[in-house]
Amino acid sequence: MTSNPVLAELAHEPGVLSWRGGRYLLIRPETLAAVQRAVETTLGDAAAECFAAGGRAGGGRAASHLAGTPAERVERLIAMGSAIGWGEFSLDALTADRLAITVRRSPFAEAYGASSHPVCHVTRGVLEALTETVFGTRWPARETACLATGAGVCRFEAVRPPGR
Repeated sequence: MTSNPVLAELAHEPGVLSWRGGRYLLIRPETLAAVQRAVETTLGDAAAECFAAGGRAGGGRAASHLAGTPAERVERLIAMGSAIGWGEFSLDALTADRLAITVRRSPFAEAYGASSHPVCHVTRGVLEALTETVFGTRWPARETACLATGAGVCRFEAVRPPGR
């Protein structure tokens, strides 16, 4: 079995699971997928931004604790995503104007099931928060491929807005 540095640093006390002072919880992806479907039923397309906002909140907190160069911070956050079970992350591109990431085995897409549209909004929000931490301004991100739509992997791309 491969060593997982995040798991090695988890702390547990009755009712609390934490990592480096931040509280975490284990939740089945099917639970989140059911909540997402219910919110989509109520809000339609606006639901995606609700879940992205959640990703930005958690991702912003995680990214704010990262040190190093922009490349080191990006590598650390995507390594964390892989380590905590959000899928197998890999960096495709990191330039002054573009960040592209691939996620294999996204638990969000796997639990959601077949869809006509990308569903990994929480991950997209985390990447938007990462761009804000690394580049000083939030870049909009898009999920350009999604396992739920039949793609083999999920792909995300964030591009610096003009003039920023």
